[in-house]
Amino acid sequence: MKKTLLFFWEIVKIFLIALLIVIPIREFIFQPFFVRGQSMEPNFHDFDYLIIDEISYRFSNPQRGDVVVFRNPNNLRQRLIKRIIGLPNETVKIKNGVVIIEKEGKSFVLKEPYLKKGTKTWGKLEIHLKENQYFVLGDNRIFSLDSRFFGPVDRSLIIGKVALRIWPLSVFAKKAPNF
Repeated sequence: MKKTLLFFWEIVKIFLIALLIVIPIREFIFQPFFVRGQSMEPNFHDFDYLIIDEISYRFSNPQRGDVVVFRNPNNLRQRLIKRIIGLPNETVKIKNGVVIIEKEGKSFVLKEPYLKKGTKTWGKLEIHLKENQYFVLGDNRIFSLDSRFFGPVDRSLIIGKVALRIWPLSVFAKKAPNF
């Protein structure tokens, strides 16, 4: 009887230690995320299983090209994955199928090596980003619900950046450009 109780107590201790390790990691450092939809193809596909780094942005700001997971500004319960295109205090223009970034009177056409060759960014807009606002776009511009529809994403809505792709196994840990 005593051996059974000791065995049971060891199982409980292992379980408690695992919880003490896993819960803080899951809540504050890394978080799993399933890609839903086609908005990030060809770099991320429907049902890709990703690990999101939640800690990096506590020490640094998101950068252009980062693939981030954030809360949808129109539905805070929904998480989306997109690429950061525009940074705070910049003006983002979409014109003639290209993205133009303007800051402090200087402008440049955004080079996007992560897109399929020949991809055009449809739409026409000009938006000035305020402090703590980011402009995000999906890599599959035709099938992406992004800042062209819901506007800039506030920094407070960004959960983290993609750190690792775990599933499917055939692409485990393969890095897409700027990821």
